[in-house]
Amino acid sequence: MDWIYQSDDPILITIAGSFLIFFAIIIITRLVGLRSFAKFTAYDFAFTIAIGSIISATLTSSTTVVHGVTAIATLLFLTFIFSYLQRVLPSIKKLTSNKPLLLMNGNQILNENLKHARIEKEQIIAKLREANVMSFDQVEAVVLESTGDISVLHRTEGEDSLHQDLLEGVRKTP
Repeated sequence: MDWIYQSDDPILITIAGSFLIFFAIIIITRLVGLRSFAKFTAYDFAFTIAIGSIISATLTSSTTVVHGVTAIATLLFLTFIFSYLQRVLPSIKKLTSNKPLLLMNGNQILNENLKHARIEKEQIIAKLREANVMSFDQVEAVVLESTGDISVLHRTEGEDSLHQDLLEGVRKTP
């Protein structure tokens, strides 16, 4: 039964460390901002994985809570600096952010874009169902967002058509 529990396991230390890290993340995130855990870019995804790894190492190894919190605070601070640099230096944003890609233009499925994005037609159809689209004619656009999410822009009878500003920055071709 040693694989379930050993009497020398630092259970109380792990619990105390979990509380400390939890509150440290809340405090630091409040200082740095919610953008820290947003899923906008590949960088944000990597950051989230790194935070999880630090928490895991802190709670399951000989890494101290102070070292773990310091590493998390440093990553959050770097994220704050990096998001500022992305705003003021477009070249950095271009390197780290994916541009959204049009997957459907009106009722037309853009198969070449689906192929480029490695998305199956069935996935688009499922997203249309989730958005309560009853007919391809209701679809104004389907966009693969930079976060990896798929947005369905559609209208029902009597609604205005899509304002083109909503497609600003969306690539029409891969």
